[in-house]
Amino acid sequence: MKTFKILGLLLSYPKDELIENLAHIEQILKSEAILPKGHLKRITRFIDYMKHTDIYQLQEDYVSLFDRGRAHCLHLFEHIHGESRDRGQAMVNLQESYAARGFYISQGELPDYLPLFLEYLSFCPAEEAVDLIGDPINVIATIAIRLKKRESQYHIVFDAISALAKVKPDAALMAQAKASALKNQTLEELDKEWAETEAFDNAPDCGSCEAAIIPPNNPAKFAQPTKGVH
Repeated sequence: MKTFKILGLLLSYPKDELIENLAHIEQILKSEAILPKGHLKRITRFIDYMKHTDIYQLQEDYVSLFDRGRAHCLHLFEHIHGESRDRGQAMVNLQESYAARGFYISQGELPDYLPLFLEYLSFCPAEEAVDLIGDPINVIATIAIRLKKRESQYHIVFDAISALAKVKPDAALMAQAKASALKNQTLEELDKEWAETEAFDNAPDCGSCEAAIIPPNNPAKFAQPTKGVH
């Protein structure tokens, strides 16, 4: 299902290639029609917002949201495991899951990067993809709540991803996220936060979260699957 990959593309760093393909992206979403109608309508509105916003403003907003601090980090295990040793094993397990289907990560990206995970799901059978997106549903829904508090249009994309899952996010965790105060940090505080929580030597942090933007019919961050693999 290309919808999964497209939602990942919409969460990638805004470049000219992405903006130029927005009409094509919208067309595919409407033709697949796997998003509930309300979410599809809101995603269409989000795409329209991207079309009509200056690209430099889009890029500045993106960096502010996703490249600074942990609250909206697009690396899933940052939210689940933090500095725990379990994070490293989780990375290995996820990368092995990709490799089992003949997909190998290129360009030095970490396997828990959300747009990469969504691209992987786009190659999985539909039923399996829907099941797998339920695994990080609490993280995805929590980020959506935080973005909505900041009045960021990006919450629409996270809401749409959540809508594709069979399972619902934990109600208690969502209530806690809604009740949490919105925290603004200085750049110095953000730098300190990342310095203290770095888990991998020489691994990119969210400051380098940049997905390759190419037409949605082709894989962006994986090497081509081996022959005979889905």
